Amino acid sequence: QVQLVESGGGLVQPGGSLRLSCAASGSIFSLYSMGWYRQAPGKQRELVALIISGGSTNYADSVKGRFTISRDNAKNTLYLQMNSLKPEDTAVYYCNADVMTIHRTRSDYWGTGTLVTVSS
Repeated sequence: QVQLVESGGGLVQPGGSLRLSCAASGSIFSLYSMGWYRQAPGKQRELVALIISGGSTNYADSVKGRFTISRDNAKNTLYLQMNSLKPEDTAVYYCNADVMTIHRTRSDYWGTGTLVTVSS
């Protein structure tokens, strides 16, 4: 099995910064695309940022210029640097990974989420 564990969420004032991490572990042969999604209360889950194994990135328009996604392939870890945070960034942030396991099965995996609250 594969586990994704997010960390780094918390309460921050508007204009502040947070760095989220997502550590992948378990029966991993290879990680393909990895991404951050978020779900605010009463809203659908939405893509925040995506990074493929080659390093190309894609961002939601609402976070472009403020958030940066990165990955450390040696550590199987995904990051999201969030700057200039706004109250509307408040949500549960989920890590997602497209994984090839050592058993040569390929599936999508999700973490359990980390809460980010932007409030004064």
